[in-house]
Amino acid sequence: MGSTGHIRASSPQANALVETHKLRLAAKPLGIVKIDAAEHVIALQFVPNPPVDAMKIIEMVQKHKHIKLAGQDKLRIETRTPDLAVRVSTVKETLRALGAPTKGTVAAAR
Repeated sequence: MGSTGHIRASSPQANALVETHKLRLAAKPLGIVKIDAAEHVIALQFVPNPPVDAMKIIEMVQKHKHIKLAGQDKLRIETRTPDLAVRVSTVKETLRALGAPTKGTVAAAR
């Protein structure tokens, strides 16, 4: 712990753990229950009937050729980077693009 009381991520593994936790916290209100950010593909798995505007997902898939639907509950983002920071940034951008949870279904994601 540093003098400010924060834990410092001293290794790449610790940094990955911290970033993964932050992404999970940001993804939960959108109904995303699992994030798999490997070097070649990022997969986001949603709860049934997620609190996300379905049109936003469809628009993302139509606009970005590297984003695809994988079944009824997964979004697949094809990427080719071993760089954790780039994968984290890609997930964050995707979460922002999905927007705020839609009203009426937020409780279902909790």
